[in-house]
Amino acid sequence: MLQNPRIRTHSGFCAVTIQEFAMKKMKEVPELDRPREKIAVKGARALSDTELIEAIIGRGVKNKDVREIARDISQILNLKKTEIRYEDLQEIEGIGPTKASQIMACFELGRRYFRIDDAPAKILKPEDIIPVVTWLRDRKQEHFVCITLNGAGEVLNSRTITVGLLNHSLVHPREVYADAITDRAASIICVHNHPSGSLDPSSQDIAITRQIQEAGVLLGIQLLDHIIITKKGFLSMKERGLL
Repeated sequence: MLQNPRIRTHSGFCAVTIQEFAMKKMKEVPELDRPREKIAVKGARALSDTELIEAIIGRGVKNKDVREIARDISQILNLKKTEIRYEDLQEIEGIGPTKASQIMACFELGRRYFRIDDAPAKILKPEDIIPVVTWLRDRKQEHFVCITLNGAGEVLNSRTITVGLLNHSLVHPREVYADAITDRAASIICVHNHPSGSLDPSSQDIAITRQIQEAGVLLGIQLLDHIIITKKGFLSMKERGLL
């Protein structure tokens, strides 16, 4: 009996794993057993993780079939202890910017629409931000807080940028955007308290808001609003027409 030349023998042929030898190329798989056809007939839940990845990326590259690429991606997903990154995908042979972007987009879409537990706060209107910064109402010093958001308007982080004196807190746009860049935020909302209880923005409040807004245009991170909060309530500078 002739031996397959790709299996290691005592005479020294090239070695492959049993898994690689057994894996058919996509064109060799019966049409009804291919991922996209299975989704149409049985639904996406009937597919394995690897098959779902095959359906997303669609095709392979020269010298590497889509099934091999999908297997490599699946292995990384199983090994990673943290969220997979765009850079992780690009390290896989056969994954370029297009396929990496497709996969990351699928992850994010699924996270936005189907994750129920531990979902981050989503900001649709000024009052939605108040639960995130309720603690500011009782502070006796002025605190300036930056809240970063992703493209879905979900809160990524909330950080105190500066703490000032009784009614005065200096802040610079570079301090506001430093962590926003690290978070890869799509937008930010600034919040600061007025220990005096007044909701009227000062001239300095208006000036720094415009500086932050202008810096955001250059950085590609939009300033959505600047909110003043006190024990009595809050004021949205965007709704007031100051932004």
